[in-house]
Order: sequence, then structure tokens, then C-alpha cells
Amino acid sequence: MVEKLNTMDKAATSKKMGTMPIPKLLTVMSAPAIVSMLVQALYNIVDSIFVSRISEDALTALSLAFPMQMLVMAFSMGVGIGTSSIVSRRLGQKLPEDASKTAQNGLFMALILSVFWLAFGYLISMAFANMFADKGSVIYDYTLKYLSICVMFSAGSIFEIFFNKLMQAMGNMIVPMVTQLIGAITNIILDPILIFGLLGFPAMGVAGAAIATVIGQSIAMLYALFMFFRKKHEVTVSFKGFRPEWVFIKAIILLGLPVTVLNSVSSFATTAMNGILISMSASAVAVLGVYFKLQSFVFMPVFGLNQGALPIEAYNYGANDKKRFLNTYKCSFFAALTFMILGLCLFQTIPDKLLALFRASDEMSAIGVRALRLISISFIPASFGIVTINMFQSLGRGFTSMLMSVLRQLGFLLPLALIFSNTIGLNYVWLAYPISEILVVSIFMPIAFMTIKKSFARLGEPACIQVETTKILLSDLPRE
Repeated sequence: MVEKLNTMDKAATSKKMGTMPIPKLLTVMSAPAIVSMLVQALYNIVDSIFVSRISEDALTALSLAFPMQMLVMAFSMGVGIGTSSIVSRRLGQKLPEDASKTAQNGLFMALILSVFWLAFGYLISMAFANMFADKGSVIYDYTLKYLSICVMFSAGSIFEIFFNKLMQAMGNMIVPMVTQLIGAITNIILDPILIFGLLGFPAMGVAGAAIATVIGQSIAMLYALFMFFRKKHEVTVSFKGFRPEWVFIKAIILLGLPVTVLNSVSSFATTAMNGILISMSASAVAVLGVYFKLQSFVFMPVFGLNQGALPIEAYNYGANDKKRFLNTYKCSFFAALTFMILGLCLFQTIPDKLLALFRASDEMSAIGVRALRLISISFIPASFGIVTINMFQSLGRGFTSMLMSVLRQLGFLLPLALIFSNTIGLNYVWLAYPISEILVVSIFMPIAFMTIKKSFARLGEPACIQVETTKILLSDLPRE
């Protein structure tokens, strides 16, 4: 009876992905992720608000640490999205055995990643902190304390991301939503307790914020593990007699590497921006950090939208349904554009009130009001970039999405920021963000529709994992 119910549940999921009207399906798939992302955005802001109560130096330290945290997440997202993209398409092609094999090898890669950061996290954090501050300085000490804890004990985050992406690949958006809610709410509760020493706990300051983050991630991971293994799914993971298989690992790397590079580029670009800004004003670094926290309320819902769109696009690409694929892409874009317009209005009208949440000094407030208004112009063109990068991933065109991000940040953003900082100064260096987004849209809009056309034309070839110019034929995949 239980097996029959599981079979019916799997059939219902496949039917939903392939037949439900796209606007309704995208809403059903995205709404849980959007809710969880909004809670995550709330945590990002609350975390920095609490830290700003320590000092502006503490807030600056978190801003400096942010790119390194992005780097850890970049590798985690690479493994998670690389695995889930293949799993979604395999399910669309009615090949659950390949989906399960992919998931097993992906989980093995997540384990290796966790061990790496545990072993080398402290040394890497020390080198990173020393890039911006002298050893023994307040900012250096704050940065090292926060970063080393978050990096070394990032296993909770890595496994949480992996299992959330795996559940999303199977069409389950509720478990990932609850997982992220648990992590974020735990962090919000623990932050004031551990930072300021409430309820009998010692006041740990910046280190307390890091410990709260790690505990929240670990509890979220335990919930994700429990929900995945508590019942049978379309995809199963078992290490009984498991041996890593290169053909699956290679496929995950080929699809996930562009995601890793894409997010690593963001980490590098933010690090470089911090280097440019700190030469002019430490308060400007704090402003950039606050901007990233505030814009998460705008961008996180769009990322949640992408979480719902990716499995739909990948499934219907695997099922060779171009009409549903295009409808998903178009609906995603217009929904993302709506979020971005609302965010633009917020940043243009009340930037001073947003900065006041972080106890901004007079200097920080003066810099920040102009910065928020100028950077937020980029929100409109960014809506196209975000959903298009996601679409390229669903097609296995990871290199194209990587190129799009690299060009935006390394080809346009950093050179423009460097030029503006040396010519028109700090007040207008922020213009580099909207200009780079506009340039990327101009270049990649025609490429996006050309790529969709060519990708669906290739589906008449032998079934394979199409990763740019590399093909992994299904006949080459090992069988039990």
C-alpha cells in the first residue's frame, strides 16, 4: 500500500511539471522558496543590525567577510545545482536510475567539500582578513573571528544546500522552504543571545554572530536530512557498496563549475570593490556591505523565483516541450521585473531611513544615500540577467551563464569602478553597477533566444547530457 502511494505521488509530481498551466505551476513551485528567501533576507539584515550595535568597525568587518562567505557558498551551489539540473532532466526523460546515481555522487562531492573547508578554513580566513587590515587591528580581529568560524564549520550550509536543491529537482519546494525558515529563525533568535550575552550566556560579540549562523545552518541541515531519508522519493541515495563514478562526477562538475565560477566571480568582484572603496573611506565599505544586506530583500525573492523555475525549465527541456519552457522563462522574467520595480521605488524614496537601521554615522549616511539611489538603478536590467543565467543553467549551457557573469563583473563593473574612483570620485563610483547591467542586457538578450532555439534543435540527437560542446551519452553511463 505504501509503495502504491509513493508511485502515485511520483506520477503526480511528473504530471504537475509537464501539464499544469505555467503561471500556476511557477507560483506553486516558487512561492515556498520566495517565502523562505524573504526570511533569509530578514536574517541577513537583522544579523548586521545587531552587529552594528557593537561598532561601525564590526559592521565593516562583516562587510569584508561577506565575499569569502560567498566563495564557500559558490562551491556548495556548484555541487547542488550541478546535481539537481541533471536530476531534473533525467526525471523528465523517465530515467530515475541515472538521477539516483547522480545524487549519490553529488553527495560524495559535498562531503569532500566540507572536509576541505574544515581543514583549511582558518588559514584561508587569516590570509583573507590580512588583505584589508593589519594584524592586531580591530577590523582584522573582528574579520578573522567571524570568518574563521563560518568557514571552518560550513558543513551544515553545504549539506543543507545540497539536499534543498535535490528536493527542488523532484518538484518538492515545501521542504526547502521549511529548511531555510528553520535556519534563519534559529539565527535570528540566537544572534542577540550570543552577541550581547543574554539568558546567562557570555557576551561573545562578533564571534557570537558567527556561532549563531553555524548553529542555524546545522539545525537546518538536520531537518533537511530527516525529511529526505524519512520516506522513499523518485531519487534515492545509499552508500551501501558505493564507489565514486567519474562519469557522474564529471557531469556534475561540467554543469556545476560555471555556477561555482559565476558565484566566485561575484566574491572576487566584491572583494575588489572593497579594496577600491577602503582606499577612499572605511565607511564606504560599510555602505557596500549594508547595500548587499538591504538588496537581499529585493533579490532574494527573485532567487526564490529561480528556484521554482529551474526544475520546470529543466524538466520540460528534457521532455522536449519548447512551448512550456519558453512560457516559464517569460513568466519568470515579468515576475522578476515586478520585484525589481518595487525595490527600485524603495531605494529611491527612503534610503536615509534604511541606513538608519544600521546606526549609520554622518559620514556613512552621506555616502550611503547617494550609493543606494545610484546602485538601485541597476535593478531593472538585472531582472533580465538573473532569470537568463538561470535559464542557461536549465539548458546545460553553464559556460554561457558563466561568461555572462564574468563579463558583467570583471569586464564592466570593476574597470568602470576603478576609472570612476580615479576620475569623478567616490560619489559616482556607484554608477558602475547600473552601467554594467545595461551593457550585459544589450549583449546577451539576442544570445539568450538564439541559445534556446539551438538547444531544442539538438534534442533530435542521441540522448545525452549537453554541456556546451561536451556530451555525455546515456549509453556511456554505468548501470547497476
